[in-house]
Amino acid sequence: MDHEAPHYLHQLQVPGEERYASLALVNTRFTLSHGPVDLLDGAEAAHLWLVRHALLPDRAALNGRQFGRLLALRDALRPLFETRASRAVPPAEPLATLNSTLAAAPSTPRLAWTADGPHRSDEPDTGNPVGSALFLLAEDATDLLTGFEADQLTECTAQRCDRWFLRSHAARRWCTTKCGNRVRAARAYAARKRRPE
Repeated sequence: MDHEAPHYLHQLQVPGEERYASLALVNTRFTLSHGPVDLLDGAEAAHLWLVRHALLPDRAALNGRQFGRLLALRDALRPLFETRASRAVPPAEPLATLNSTLAAAPSTPRLAWTADGPHRSDEPDTGNPVGSALFLLAEDATDLLTGFEADQLTECTAQRCDRWFLRSHAARRWCTTKCGNRVRAARAYAARKRRPE
């Protein structure tokens, strides 16, 4: 492993991030042993993240206002995930942020025709690539929060890990085996310390 590589390259992807970019967005802020990490710590890093997730063309610029809107959406998604997982009612502000992001880049209805036949397809406005990227993230989060996998949305229970993932089975409590191994090692260490010499 290249120890000179940025810390995010060492971070394992959690279940669900490959299907939901909004889940990956929430997980761009996490904690490692040396402290908090923010993969979107500037407009350039945010641009790179959007490009890597195929949400924004590389040539499209991300200005400061758009960067702020991306961070606001990320900040809104975490409390929405928390209230969905606890089956509570979300605070008004995060819900309003998500809804305003959905409204900021309205989609255009289209008729798509695939091998399965005709169906409606809503395509985001391509004249504003950043607005389109934010819309896609907000739409993705809406699909996650209202879809059949919403009940699998869980926050990792490992100490100092605050990433969200989709459980593959009811007993799963950790986002990665790395977190699970850390919890088991801590339990084993605590058990050894409690044993009389």
